[in-house]
Amino acid sequence: MHLTQPHDAPGAPPIEFNQFMAVDIRIGTVVAAEPYPEARKPALKLSIDFGPGIGVKRSSAQITKHYTAEALLGRQVAAVVNFPPRQIGKFMSEVLTLGFPDEAGEVVLFAPDRNVPNGARLF
Repeated sequence: MHLTQPHDAPGAPPIEFNQFMAVDIRIGTVVAAEPYPEARKPALKLSIDFGPGIGVKRSSAQITKHYTAEALLGRQVAAVVNFPPRQIGKFMSEVLTLGFPDEAGEVVLFAPDRNVPNGARLF
């Protein structure tokens, strides 16, 4: 899913803390990545290891502007792990890999600035 929003858009309405905690955002390490040429928009198919509690999950990510499959191997990324799986063409995407749009609206991945244990939850 690619959600481009203006950089100067107003903030979302206030939510309760329990609503934030309902979104399960975890860190995982990319253990496999390959091009997804069948996708409507250029994308990569990722396998991400979220540790023993969550396991390895797959994600289709429209991140080809700034990333190659080879460069992502071993990189930690953040993802929402509790959305229902979503069919992206012939590929079942199980998690939503997170990023922010750059000036051109292309995805820049969101990740910690130091390695943390796979499966660590954002709080």
